[in-house]
Amino acid sequence: MTAAECSAPERRVVPRALAWSLVLAGLMAAASPSRADVVEDLVQLPSAGDARLPVLVSRDESRPPVVAAVLFNGGGGAVGLLQRIPRPGGNFLVRSRALFAVRGVATAVIDVPTDIASMSDAYRMSPRHADDVRAVVGELRRRFPALPVYLVGTSRGTVSAAYAGAALGDAVAGVVLTSTVFNATRGGAGVSGFDWNTIHSRLLFVHHADDACQATPYFMARRVASGRTLVSAHGGDAPRSDPCEAFSAHGYLGIEAPVVGAIVQWMRGEAPPKDVP
Repeated sequence: MTAAECSAPERRVVPRALAWSLVLAGLMAAASPSRADVVEDLVQLPSAGDARLPVLVSRDESRPPVVAAVLFNGGGGAVGLLQRIPRPGGNFLVRSRALFAVRGVATAVIDVPTDIASMSDAYRMSPRHADDVRAVVGELRRRFPALPVYLVGTSRGTVSAAYAGAALGDAVAGVVLTSTVFNATRGGAGVSGFDWNTIHSRLLFVHHADDACQATPYFMARRVASGRTLVSAHGGDAPRSDPCEAFSAHGYLGIEAPVVGAIVQWMRGEAPPKDVP
């Protein structure tokens, strides 16, 4: 993300023939020996008209998952799944998907539909986007019956997670917002006008105390999360990007594992630490 920068019919069916398996154990092993059993499937789900929605489903082959989560990229939401499978790197959630997998969370990374180049905030708030998210939740339920499904967004992805979380209601177990875009900018409204009472499932905020992005100030996380659950992140590596980009405190650079660990604790019904690492 740069600083400049609601329900579907129940009859919607995911065609199984559109899924094909892409086993990336070698790539994950190169990143970390503990990720050698992570397997990924690229799925194309129907979207509006003739458009398709590319989704990357990740899981740890060595253990059954206990939770499932839809991950929303920041910025314009483009991951480029039809051109390549993203290696660890880039957006916080995309690069951390294996960290979720080895902790028992099956994840689905959403790309932009094939008929658009990027997601505006207005698009992320739209009924069409909520329909697509509902289809992804349905795909996770088909693959992993009876598992609770959470929506997890980071940066501009928090707009998707919040608005879809409100639209889907009890179809999801909860919503996790990391580096939330609280302030409106030239790039969009963020969640500046969002009614937090419209989310009726569990809600977790995660925010770095040193997030220097003007759209995502830490003091707003403390204010909005008052009476709710907030995990505050501290420390990490020296920034290697602009403050609103992924390789900075905004993207939890160098502390990805403890941040993901805290999120997973909360998803599993355990009390997460108030501060990490």
